[in-house]
Amino acid sequence: MTSTAPDLRPDTDDTAPPPGAAVVARGVRRRFGERDILRGIDLRVAEGEFVALLGASGSGKTTLLRILGGLDQHAQGSVSVPDRVSITLQEPRLMPWHLVWRNVVSGLSGTDRRARALTALDEVGLAHRADALPRTLSGGEAQRVALARALVREPRLLLLDEPLAALDTLTRLRMQRLIAELCTRHQLTTLLVTHNVDEALILADRAIVLREGRLARELPVDLPRPRDPGDARFAESRSQLRTWLGFHSPTSQPRRPVSHEQSPAGPPPPR
Repeated sequence: MTSTAPDLRPDTDDTAPPPGAAVVARGVRRRFGERDILRGIDLRVAEGEFVALLGASGSGKTTLLRILGGLDQHAQGSVSVPDRVSITLQEPRLMPWHLVWRNVVSGLSGTDRRARALTALDEVGLAHRADALPRTLSGGEAQRVALARALVREPRLLLLDEPLAALDTLTRLRMQRLIAELCTRHQLTTLLVTHNVDEALILADRAIVLREGRLARELPVDLPRPRDPGDARFAESRSQLRTWLGFHSPTSQPRRPVSHEQSPAGPPPPR
């Protein structure tokens, strides 16, 4: 492990991931003040693999994602990532004064920007809203625009930081299907931060639990797609992850019948 910030220069000599790996992190540490958020993360993600990161708030999930995305240059350790990385956050962060299509290609150059935006919007089912303003979009539509903005950059690594957390249940399920389809179609290497166990199992090839800044557990998700939350193997994996995350159902104690003589309120009034 080095004592400098992670070298995020993509695919150059000693920083290139080894064959078959899209992401390699070694000994990654991050401290904020006196608090250690990441305490020596070693992570390898294969090309085309979908990995879900779970853990309690403060366990370091988002910090790790920001380091991999090049948004945090103050960590220790070494990181190698592909040459094109896109990140989608919980908030779509669209510029309200720009039309949808201009939001999608913000920061890009070229005379074909609108055509590229329309292609990306078509992939998320929103080509017909290209000339709308962000304030006219629903929450699910805004997140689809953010996803189109990530896709138009043709990433080799897609980082998703709880992009569906604020959506209603039905919209969230639809977005899960869309993300699964797009990641498969583009053969994207993907890391998803989520608090939702079912979401991790629906989307990921592997689920990793972070605890106190370390990779504590991992679960390969070897289930046929599309995945059915009602399937027995899905339920077994759900139970395993919930146990690792510390979700324990309260032990139910049998209730003893209370006689009227024992009741502080006394017997019921006569009818």
